[in-house]
Amino acid sequence: MIKTYVTLGPACCDEATLAAMLRMGITGFRLNLSHRSLPECQPWTDALQRAAASAGIPPELILDLRGPEIRLPLLPHPIQLQDGDYFLFGAGGVALDEDVLAVLAPGQEILVDDGAVVLTVQDRDEHSVRCRCPQGGLIESRKSLTLPGVQLQRSAVSPADAADLAVAAHYGVTAVMQPFVRSRRDLLQLRQTLAEQGLAHLHIFAKVEDAQGIETLETWMDLCDVVTVARGDLGSNLPLWELPRAQKRIAAACRAAHHDFLVVTHLLQSMIHSPVPTRAEVTDIYNACLDGASALMLTGETALGAYSMAAAEMLLRVAKCGEQDRS
Repeated sequence: MIKTYVTLGPACCDEATLAAMLRMGITGFRLNLSHRSLPECQPWTDALQRAAASAGIPPELILDLRGPEIRLPLLPHPIQLQDGDYFLFGAGGVALDEDVLAVLAPGQEILVDDGAVVLTVQDRDEHSVRCRCPQGGLIESRKSLTLPGVQLQRSAVSPADAADLAVAAHYGVTAVMQPFVRSRRDLLQLRQTLAEQGLAHLHIFAKVEDAQGIETLETWMDLCDVVTVARGDLGSNLPLWELPRAQKRIAAACRAAHHDFLVVTHLLQSMIHSPVPTRAEVTDIYNACLDGASALMLTGETALGAYSMAAAEMLLRVAKCGEQDRS
């Protein structure tokens, strides 16, 4: 049976909504820890536990860790950029981690929020980097940054991840999702951290988010339970038109190894603002099912969307149709 997951957030964090999602057949829930710590999510996890008790259905709860990903800091307010504007990182501008600031050379492209905003480094000095904005948009706190072609030597498990995992046993967590898996070392480090916290029993979802993750997939997939086709960062780190090929390649490798895989990001993106998805979106989900996906996941559609329940129901309906036709 194809599993279906949705992401917890302000739009679906009340007990009644969560219980209804469980009753309609949603398998489990994702907590995105890129924006907040696990203890800060306790009102949501408490509501989920009450919903599970009410529905009589124990859900899966997946922690999506920060890993080595790059994100903007907390900003005093969102920043609206127009095409052609200039933007400053570092001294006098928006702060970045030192290892990120150090690798920003003239010509380097920076993709904000999975490419919603594009910046190009123009020049720099010892303490700051000036960028031009060929594609404007809204820059908000804690949004992702992608540096195509750059690989930072960061730990697979961040200090914030380690702190959250230290208390995870108290929140009903059943699985963790590791970002940017590129080698066996990444998953071995995660497994060691889990073992140290008495969490070796948790399932591991390993996210493929760049070309290196694809190239090395067959060398590390045995160390995870579910390979995750994370199309947000994957579509930023590859030319966007190559994303479908990459997804098909990952699916084929998983089928050959009889390994479970999950597809996530923009499955029903239009339903954040619309009660009805596009034809392309439902076809995309159906094709992922025919390709052998063992699980599907919604993100902003349920965490932030105006039609979270409708999106969850649509995901279930298309998944059921796709599963029937592949059997």
